[in-house]
Amino acid sequence: MWFWYSLAALLCWSGSDLFSKIGCRESGDKTAYLKMVMAVGVVMGLHACYEIFVNGVEINLSIILTYLPVSLLYIVSMAIGYIGLRYIELSISSPICNSSGALVAILTLITAGLGDMGALQLIAITLVAGGVILLGVVEATEDDELRAARQEAGNRKYAKSFLALLLPILYCVLDAAGTFADSLVLETLDEGSANVAYELTFLVAGLLAGGYVLFVKREKLTVRSEGPKYLGAVCETIGQFFYIYALADKAHVAMSAPIIASYCAVSVLWSRLFLKEKLSWKHYAAIAITVAGIAIIGLLDP
Repeated sequence: MWFWYSLAALLCWSGSDLFSKIGCRESGDKTAYLKMVMAVGVVMGLHACYEIFVNGVEINLSIILTYLPVSLLYIVSMAIGYIGLRYIELSISSPICNSSGALVAILTLITAGLGDMGALQLIAITLVAGGVILLGVVEATEDDELRAARQEAGNRKYAKSFLALLLPILYCVLDAAGTFADSLVLETLDEGSANVAYELTFLVAGLLAGGYVLFVKREKLTVRSEGPKYLGAVCETIGQFFYIYALADKAHVAMSAPIIASYCAVSVLWSRLFLKEKLSWKHYAAIAITVAGIAIIGLLDP
């Protein structure tokens, strides 16, 4: 089931990318990332309550504290990612951010060895990780004139800057650390309990962010501006549910992590369809490489 959990997380998180970009892209809204954290925190908090009171998932302070380092790595990386959406196209930020899957695969192979992986599995991992990295490289090294021509049909114009590229890179490093730590912590925790611990921690972060936006900055929220954020939060929460179960299968972490991280390939397609971010043949080539790796992994799923 790890493969299908990974694909479900991929689809949900690509949707979260799209709606989060729509909700955070206004350059004049300097607290958009905090509102996004608030939205995700509220939705995850509601889901945590459902898991606790309806499904009877076990949760206590010890579980929350055990999972806290992982939760903080994810939450901080996501907040940084939301900030970056103001400065850079989704078709650039998502591939760079999600090169973290390649880092996780490499870390897993270094620490756990090849195990019983065959040549085709290693090739598939290389294709997925390589496709994600290639997609980021294509975007980051694109010629300025070609970039301007590609943005001609878009609704937003973005200029390259050190900060614009630094924020996704920071997300990548922190998310990779969180994913790798996640696979280790889940050896001692039940997947459902770990997920609820993460959601409750995010709820606290969301309440803190909301308190600052509503009571310190005294900003007013509107359905039009906040709606996409909450749609993104719903996708993020559902994706997290599937992600935690996919990663719990430790024997396949080196394959599930690159698959999930490759949701950026789908995000790039969404950015073309809905945000009018025009792609080049190089983008589609990178996407094709990534999809080929996912297909091979799926065929090899026992």
